[in-house]
Amino acid sequence: MPTSPAIPDDDPALPAELEILASLLRRRLQVIADNTSRAAAPEAHLQRLQQVGTDIFAAHEQLRGRISGRLEHFLKGCSYDKALALIEAGVDACRR
Repeated sequence: MPTSPAIPDDDPALPAELEILASLLRRRLQVIADNTSRAAAPEAHLQRLQQVGTDIFAAHEQLRGRISGRLEHFLKGCSYDKALALIEAGVDACRR
């Protein structure tokens, strides 16, 4: 996949930033799957879900213009499972 001249293939921060984003996406899945927490303290559960959503949004903002159109599309549309799968496929799949 060709990259933009403004975003070199060796962007040293991209892999680490994508791993942070992937970690947040995994955390979101953990929060969603935590049925015990949801039943015991629904408001706290919702707060955790909102916080991870805010963190995902912030991580996405840091990556705008540096990631592939496909990953951008998934994040913009909140298709977080697809975004995570693409990140897990490798950094090259996520480069702009």
